[in-house]
Parts: sequence; C-alpha cells; structure tokens
Amino acid sequence: MTDAEFAAHLAELAGRILIEVRASGIFEGPANGKALGRAGDATANEFLCHAIRAARPDDGLLSEEEKDGTERLARERVWIIDPVDGTREYGEQRADWAVHVGLAIGGEAKVGAVALPGFDGGLVLRSDRPAPLGDAAARPRFLVSRTRPAREAEDVCTDMGGELVPMGSAGAKAMAVVRGEAEIYLHSGGQYEWDSCAPVAVAAAHGLHCSRIDGSPIRYNNRDTYLPDLLICRPEYAEEVLRRVAALG
Repeated sequence: MTDAEFAAHLAELAGRILIEVRASGIFEGPANGKALGRAGDATANEFLCHAIRAARPDDGLLSEEEKDGTERLARERVWIIDPVDGTREYGEQRADWAVHVGLAIGGEAKVGAVALPGFDGGLVLRSDRPAPLGDAAARPRFLVSRTRPAREAEDVCTDMGGELVPMGSAGAKAMAVVRGEAEIYLHSGGQYEWDSCAPVAVAAAHGLHCSRIDGSPIRYNNRDTYLPDLLICRPEYAEEVLRRVAALG
C-alpha cells in the first residue's frame, strides 16, 4: 500500500468510527456536545496512532491529541494528523468537520487525505487522485471561520468585491476550494501543523496555490508547531490576494 493509499484508508476508517461514535446515542442532547467531541477525538486518535505506528514504525508522528516529543524532529518522514478537525462542529452534529492524515517529507506536505464523513455520505479527498478545477464564480468566495473570521480575509474580500462564506473546520474550508465551492481560503488567526498539513497536500496536488500569507512556503515538522497563517486559493487569485494582504500591513 502506498503512502497515499494508506493515508486515505486511515482517514476513511477514522471517519466511519467517528460517525459510529456520534450515532451511538450515548451523547444525545446539546449539553453533551463537548463530551461527544472529547470521545470522538480520543477514539479516532487511538486508532490512527496505533495504525501508523504499526504500519510505518520508522516514521515520526505528530498528533493534536498526543503529547508531542522531540524524536520526530530527527525524522525525514513525519505523519501529521488531526483525528477530528472541527471538534466543535462534530459535537454540534454539523457536517463541516474533517479527519486529516498527512505526511510531511523533508518539511513539506507531500501526501495527504482529508475525510469529510458528514458530506454526501462520506468523502475522502486525496493527494494521489487530483481532479481538474472547475470554473470559478464571478465573485470570489472567501471561506472564513464561523465564529472568528479573520480581519485580513474580510478586508481583502471587500476590496475584491467578494463574498464571505462561513464554515467550520480548516479541512472543510480547504476542501471547499478543492471541490469548487469557493475560491479563496485566507486565514490569519493562527493554527497548528495538524490543521493544515493534510489539506495543503491535497490542495497542492489539485493545482491550488498554498502558502503563508506573505507568500513564503509552509514548512512542517518544526519544534514549534504553531503556524500563524495560511492561504489556499485558486492560482489565478494568488498574486492579487498576496498583494492586497501586503498592502494591509
């Protein structure tokens, strides 16, 4: 099984597990949303980490739900996972959450799979199965956080005569650009490596522009896993978006 096949297989299976946890009936009611999120995170994380360590014992591993060590820093290949990206949305029984399984090689997001278990009966978008980009909308659609839209995204959207589209998880937003449901995902509110590694690998494979909002490359497997910002967009918009962000100072 190739790395890409392995990533997609794990993302799909973890998604199924999470749907079963959510459908169990144990966490019914709005008061149990946080408990459902914690249960989903823990269950999917245990499965993914055990599977990666069993199948790829020589690779490093970084997960949102595990204590980070320094041994991964000496590895060329590091799996970077987010068992439930959008825990809040998952706990609220929404569809805009994701499972991220990414592989960074030499600090670059090379392989990835993003599962969207709540969409269309379950989707997995993969770096090894790119599809052509469809036509862009007449007005660029900017994906932003449901609760904390980035100021830069709002300002650039206004300047470009665009439309804001609120959505949950980072993975769901990135895959909305891949799927042609939006043109630009501009985020400046801070993330971590597990929030973007798999989405960037998938988006780049589909021909999208992926960078920091100053245009520099996104690097992974750093000692400090915090990543302040991210731009994933259709390539025809990249230069203008980066120029307008720079003009904002």
